[in-house]
Amino acid sequence: MIDSFLILATEAHEASEGGFGLDFNILETNLLNLAILVGLLVFYGRKVLGNILSERRSQIADAIQEAEERQRKAAAALTEEQEKLTQAQAEAERIRQQAKERATMVANEIAEKSKQDVERLKETAAADLSSEQERVIAQLKKQIAQLAVEKAESQLKERVNDEMQHQLIDRSIAQLGG
Repeated sequence: MIDSFLILATEAHEASEGGFGLDFNILETNLLNLAILVGLLVFYGRKVLGNILSERRSQIADAIQEAEERQRKAAAALTEEQEKLTQAQAEAERIRQQAKERATMVANEIAEKSKQDVERLKETAAADLSSEQERVIAQLKKQIAQLAVEKAESQLKERVNDEMQHQLIDRSIAQLGG
C-alpha cells in the first residue's frame, strides 16, 4: 500500500510540472489551508460566538438581578422580623409591669381587707379567751394567704400564656444565678 502511494506521489510530482498533482511544499499548502480555515472561522464563528457570549451575558445579568432581588427581600423580611421582635419585647415588658402593678394592688386590697377583718374580730372577740383569739387570727391569715394566692393565680392564668411562663421561669432562674 505504501508502495502504491509512493508511486502515485511520484507520478503526481512529475505531472505537477505540467498539470494537476500533489504539492509537497508543506509551507505553501499549510498557509493556504490555514488562511481558508481562519477565514471560515471568522465569517461563521463570529455570529455563533457572539450569540453564545450575548446569551451568557444575559444569563449572568438575570442571575445578578435575581440575587439582588432576593437580597432585598431578605433584608426587608429581616427588618420586619426585628420590628416584630421589638414589639413583642415591649408587649412582654408591658404585661410584666401590669402584672406587678396588679399584684401590688391585690396585695394591698387583701392587706386592707385583712386589717378590717382583724379589727372587726378584735372588737367581737374581746370577751373571748386569748387562745380563741389566736386561733381565729391564724385562721384568718391562712384564709387571706389562700385568697391572695387564688386571686394571683387566677389573674396570672388570665394574663400569662405558656410562652410568658417560660420567659418568667428563665428570668427567675437567671436572677437566682442558675
